[in-house]
Amino acid sequence: MIAAASSVGTWSRGPLAINDLHLSGRAFLAPMSGVSDVGMRRVAQQFGASLVISEMVASDDFVRGDEESRIRAEGEGVSPHVVQIAGRDPYWMGEAARLAEASSADAIDINMGCPAKRVTGGLAGSALMRDLDLAIEIIRATVTAVSVPVTLKMRLGWDRACLNAPELARRAGEEGIALLTVHGRTRDQFYKGEADWRGIRAVKDAVSIPVVANGDCTTAADAASMLAASGADAVMIGRGAVGRPWFVGQITQFLATGKLGLLPSLAERCGAALRHYRTLLSLFGREQGLRHARKHIAAYAEWAARYGAPEAAALRLPLVTSESPSEVERLLSRIFDYEPVLEAA
Repeated sequence: MIAAASSVGTWSRGPLAINDLHLSGRAFLAPMSGVSDVGMRRVAQQFGASLVISEMVASDDFVRGDEESRIRAEGEGVSPHVVQIAGRDPYWMGEAARLAEASSADAIDINMGCPAKRVTGGLAGSALMRDLDLAIEIIRATVTAVSVPVTLKMRLGWDRACLNAPELARRAGEEGIALLTVHGRTRDQFYKGEADWRGIRAVKDAVSIPVVANGDCTTAADAASMLAASGADAVMIGRGAVGRPWFVGQITQFLATGKLGLLPSLAERCGAALRHYRTLLSLFGREQGLRHARKHIAAYAEWAARYGAPEAAALRLPLVTSESPSEVERLLSRIFDYEPVLEAA
């Protein structure tokens, strides 16, 4: 079915552990700001994602009790629950980690990879890859603040002239980071061009802790190729899971067996999309929930169209413009009312 499947034994090594936290497999849902809300994480995990991580939470806002930050860090119904925190002040990062742990987080992830100007402009996210001494202070403060595992997400570097991910990885491992995720782009690339999976291998070679490869995984063949190129222990899927959060579980099965997991039934996918939508309305309230849900609803419609739903493309516009929750649910159900002619690959 997929060329790389014949070499499954070279990268299928059974479940993965982050210190004492044992995972079910080797395909993770990426933390995506404004996207990987608790509704999406629940759906992904329901269908077999090995690990799901919260949206990025600003450390100081979270500690001060900001409601939006609390919602971003929500983990009810998700296990294990991982909260990603961001910031450039070691004090606030340590306090945010403590608060997340007290709120039942099973692990803390530090963001040193976000390329957004509003984040790097505050000298956080991937901007910290230009100041490794401060990055290490932040890591140390976070690790020492909690008893749960702390992981780190980064990029290859700030730009092609500063590919310092291996150095940051090595120093982070010495400070107690339990797992590293590397997005195969530099910050100045944002999400343009192609992810450099081979570039991640230098990080894997620099450390003894697990390394996760991230960037441009949209098919099972991608997952196999990115592990072969990077030598990583697992894959992280971001944009490729929007509109089909079950895809992460399909890849979990592929990495364990060499066979892509079955596409969930129409009823299962429809039910999951409706639960996701209702979760957002419950979290944010009707007006804000409708706005927040639109990116997901549009993506569900786009993937339904790819799977062969005849009405999905035509329903996308009314889905994202309707102000009636009941009408959105009716239309959302209609995009799953078909027989698929294309399997997710």
